[in-house]
Amino acid sequence: AARFGVSQGTMRKAIDELAADNLLVRRQGKGTFVATHAEQKIQYRFLRLMPDEGSEALGRQLLDCKRQRAPAWIAKALQMRAGDPMVEVRRLLHSKNEPVVLDDIWLPGHLFKGLTAERLAQHRGPFYGLFEAEFGVHMIRAEEKIRAVAADADSAALLQVAVGTPLLSVERLSFTYGDKPVELRRGLYNTSTHFYRNELN
Repeated sequence: AARFGVSQGTMRKAIDELAADNLLVRRQGKGTFVATHAEQKIQYRFLRLMPDEGSEALGRQLLDCKRQRAPAWIAKALQMRAGDPMVEVRRLLHSKNEPVVLDDIWLPGHLFKGLTAERLAQHRGPFYGLFEAEFGVHMIRAEEKIRAVAADADSAALLQVAVGTPLLSVERLSFTYGDKPVELRRGLYNTSTHFYRNELN
């Protein structure tokens, strides 16, 4: 409160709001801590795909991880220059051994030096937990664009559906502190047995 020149009541209210947004985690008898994506209750904070019945943890299959030069449209979204180094990751998420999400992920190369397919394959938790622990990059908020699309030949083969099958396209731009974009992700969701769930306040 002294540092920011506000009352203790204002500071408590701010901390309450940060905890409500899952940016802080309260632990009984221990105190209040900055939340990470390794926290069990929030590690899938940005993934809104739910099964029609019950709940589940989705399996992950890494398809590719490569370093290349950023095309103009990705560079613009990530506030980079066209041709800057980037990391491109492709993976499938599985439900009961059936593919339900095809993810393409683009990351600024200078923030993720040393990120390889081997490193991703060895990591057992969510990617965002790895990004925090190994690279010091915290994804604290995201913006999404959602639209219906038809499966093309490539996505249909990977998701094991017919060409033209309706899919949900979810394009997510994730930001770190200072509102700096640090990840662009495009997911194609097969919603035949799942739905997209969000909470509005």
